[in-house]
Amino acid sequence: MTVPTPPDGAASASFTHLDARGEVRMVDVTHKQPTVRSATVSGFVACAPHVVAALRDGTVPKGDALALARIAGIAAAKRTPELLPLAHVIGVHGAVVEVSVEDEGVRIVATVSTADRTGVEMEAFTAVSVSALNIVDMVKALDKGTTIRDIRLIAKEGGKSGPWRRAEG
Repeated sequence: MTVPTPPDGAASASFTHLDARGEVRMVDVTHKQPTVRSATVSGFVACAPHVVAALRDGTVPKGDALALARIAGIAAAKRTPELLPLAHVIGVHGAVVEVSVEDEGVRIVATVSTADRTGVEMEAFTAVSVSALNIVDMVKALDKGTTIRDIRLIAKEGGKSGPWRRAEG
């Protein structure tokens, strides 16, 4: 594999996940100091009105979809390095997955925190993604058209780049 060239107009690029031969590698964070970090990610599962009604009144045939989504998201955050080969194994010291039924479907918001050498954005993305997949799995018998959308970083704290928050809109 060769090192990719930078986009047009860019000077030189530094690819942290490529070694001198241009091969993918895990970044060594051994010498970084642990710091408190957090990331919040949101996503949405768009559901048909009859699915929203079943979620609201607890009549989903497979059981409590919302409780399962919360637990699955927390478990997924802790297993992120098993799914993303370049993700570091870090201590997930906190994981909160909020799942709420709205008129058009289910909103999922996950906040993951650590005191470690690298961020937890991927853990929060994984939590929301797996939570959403569990909602789909629980309601697929009711509606095969259920859709996962808009999974995105809302905010992060800590690390070298400092705090970041998505602009409204």
